[in-house]
This record gives sequence, structure tokens and C-alpha cells, in this order.
Amino acid sequence: MTKYDYDFAVIGGGPAGRRAAIQAAKLGKTVALIDDRESIGGVSVHTGTLPSKTIRESVMSATGWRDQHFRSQRARLSPREMQEMIRSRLSKTLNDEVDVLDHQLSRNNITQVTGRACFIDKNTLEIKLEENGIQSRFQISASKFLVSTGTRPFRPDNIPFNNRNIVDSDSVATDVPLPQSIIVVGGGVIGLEYATIFSAMGIPVTVVERRERLLEFIDHDVVDNFLGQLKERGIGLRLGRSIERIFENEAGQACLILDDKRQLKAEMVLYTAGREGAVAGLGLENVGIAPDARGRIPVNAKTLQTSCKNIYAAGDVIGFPSLASTSMEQGRHAACHAFGGALEDQEHSFPLGIYAVPEIASIGLSEQDARAKGHNVEIGIARFRETSRGHILGNCEGVMKCIYDLESHKLLGVHIVGEGATELVHIGQAVINLGGGIKYFMNNTFNFPTLAEAYKIAALDAWNRLPEIEAGTAKTAGNGNKKAA
Repeated sequence: MTKYDYDFAVIGGGPAGRRAAIQAAKLGKTVALIDDRESIGGVSVHTGTLPSKTIRESVMSATGWRDQHFRSQRARLSPREMQEMIRSRLSKTLNDEVDVLDHQLSRNNITQVTGRACFIDKNTLEIKLEENGIQSRFQISASKFLVSTGTRPFRPDNIPFNNRNIVDSDSVATDVPLPQSIIVVGGGVIGLEYATIFSAMGIPVTVVERRERLLEFIDHDVVDNFLGQLKERGIGLRLGRSIERIFENEAGQACLILDDKRQLKAEMVLYTAGREGAVAGLGLENVGIAPDARGRIPVNAKTLQTSCKNIYAAGDVIGFPSLASTSMEQGRHAACHAFGGALEDQEHSFPLGIYAVPEIASIGLSEQDARAKGHNVEIGIARFRETSRGHILGNCEGVMKCIYDLESHKLLGVHIVGEGATELVHIGQAVINLGGGIKYFMNNTFNFPTLAEAYKIAALDAWNRLPEIEAGTAKTAGNGNKKAA
């Protein structure tokens, strides 16, 4: 039997890699985690998930955004003060996270290796390391591998990035610029998160997106409400428009020429039109793995194995849904499959969260998808202004949409726009995945005052339009009949 240095070698210290490494260690395997950063955490910690959410929270706190309903008179910080405050919070948050992750890996006896990994063959990696200008190389071998290197911003050759006023999302996360005005190219999750964060700071924002509709994977009514709120705040939306050219003019402004020949100018352009798998230099060609044009690695959807069976891939590098939460579960799943750990049903719905201002969250089927799958549905709507907690918080613009099957009354989907949406959605997740429905919300008590009451309000809204279960039989729920409800 061949003797390897490790049972499992994980390339990439993001959410998928960390979870896979820890899971394999808990199954009694020897594990090495290789990352080319000096600090553990991957894109998620250093330039992606945590930085953008920390910047958002800093802005919400510094600007008094959550108090705007009460016309907060909080003095605005100067741009420099705002920048220093955000950078300070970022530094502490990310350092604390790295400390926690280092402790988790150490506690599970996982060997951390710093350097760039490249496959020599299906069981051997060459690690390249540069310290103080001196390069060194060494090899490690393993029985099985996981590639979880994540993604990086897509940088087309025709975009003149300069890390000054024509930038990508990594530049924003590391430098935290505060321009006088900004154009965001790309109306996906990252683009909209940063567009609304800049807008919350009072910075004029224009979003340019080649598609006619934004966030097609989210229920259309919720997206329409979200876009309505953006327009009310003065965020410009140029939808269905592509970019012919981006350049810096003589006055130092970043300029865009659209396909309709209109020109837009701003102090800064943030380009967020896509990401690509960070697979350059991995030597995948040496093990017969062929990424697609955007660097995404094809895998078996059930096992997460690549075309080289002892090499797995997980996280953003394999594509949709590219969420930290799902990446963690993919990593754990891959490690369990690789080493015979118990595998659970992976068919449960998972939540989507968009940390824009306001937040958007979704679980289960949208109304459009439910109808396309043949469900007859009834819709329940709750507005945050219908809850006492919404008024207390000044959070009255939020909306919750619940989708119920007309025959079984089971909950099929929950879609929320409003502050706190990414927390609220987990109640809907539990009910959907446990096969519950409208009666759960009708017959259970929610703390008062809370935003969670919106679930009961939405259930009552739907209940009042549901047909009788059997001819001549009145519906009952809680202490009242349909009319009372």
C-alpha cells in the first residue's frame, strides 16, 4: 500500500476548504491545508464576504441609516473619518476571524502550509513559496485532494483597470475608497451590495447592467420592491445596456460609453461583471481536469468528484450558488464522500442572502418557479409596517412574500426584502425543509413585538383567500374560522 504524506490535502483556505479539512480530521485522517496567503480565510475573509458585510455594517452604524425613519440628527462623519472608522472595524473583524480559524485548525491537528500549489500528478503537489525574495519549492503527497481555491474578479482585457478610479471589488474591499460619485458596472449580487452601500453614504450611484431584469433567481415581486426603493433613493439604473468603452478623461474622471452612445461620468467606476475560478497555475492539465472558459471546475453534482476521481472540488470554483454557506456544506460533503463519512440528504432547500441596503433573502421556490413546476399557489404578503417591531425599528419598507401550495397548504417559498431579511428567512427554511405549511404559522405564537410576526400576518393574508378544504366544511385555524381570521 502506497504511503503518502497526508490522507487529504486541501488547496484553498476559504469556507469550503476549512470545513472539508476539519471534517476529514474528525474522521481520523491526516490533513494538510495549503493556501498562498499568509493568513487563513481565503477570499471569503480577506476580499469577499466578510469585508463587504463589515463595510456595510460600518456604514449603517456611522450614518444612522437604521434611524432615518425618525429623522436622526446624527452628525455626518467627514469622508476621512468615515474611511478610518471602516478600516479600523475591518481590521479588527478580520483579525479576530483569522484567530478563530487558526484555533479551529490547530485544535483539529491540521497542518497549515503556506505557498502556491501545483499538481505534478494525481497524488503529488509542488508547493512554491517566496520569502524575502528567496524562492523555494518542495513537494507533498496525498491520497485525496480538494480544490477550493475560490474565484477572483473577472478582468476583461478591454477594461483599463488602474486600482485608482477604475477598480474591481477586491480593490474596494482592501482600500475602501469614498469617491464623490461612482458607476457600478454589473447588477449582480456584488454590484448591488456595493452600489447600495455607497448610496447609503450619500454618494451618487449609477448601476449599468446588460440584462433587462436584475436578480432573475429571486422572486420578481421582491426584486421590483427592492428596485423601487433604490429609485426612490436616487440610484440610477441603466438596464439592458452594455459597455462599449471605459476610459479616463483629461479631467481624471472615469467615463463610460454605452451601446446607445450615451456617456456616463463619475469619479470612480467599479467593475463587478462576473468572477472567474482562481485556477491559474494549479497544474490541472497534469491531472486531466479541464476548467470551463470562466475557470470553473466541472464536478459530479452528487459526489463533488472531478474527472480525476481522487480529486474533489467545492465552493465558488465550481460555480453556482457561490455562497459561503453552501460552500461549507460542499466541503464537508466532499470530505465525507472521500473517507466514508455519513452523508445526509442534500435535497433540502438552502437560503440565499443578499446584503444590500436593504437586505434580500430567499428560500424555496419563487412564485414564477412554483407555477412553472405545476403548483397552484396562493400568496401571502406581510409588510413590515404591519408589525409593531417594524415601527419601533423604523423599518417599515420591508415586505415578506410567502408562497403556499393551494391544495396541500404547504409552504413552498419565502422571499423577503428589508432590514433583517437574512435572519428572518431561516424560520421559513425550517418550515419548508420539515414539510410544514400554513397551519404552523396560524397555530403558533411568535414573540411580540418581533419582525417574525410577519410570517403569521402573511399566513393570515393567504388563509383568507384559500378555498374550503372540502365542500361544505369550514376551515378552522387557531381560535377562529376563515371569516374571523
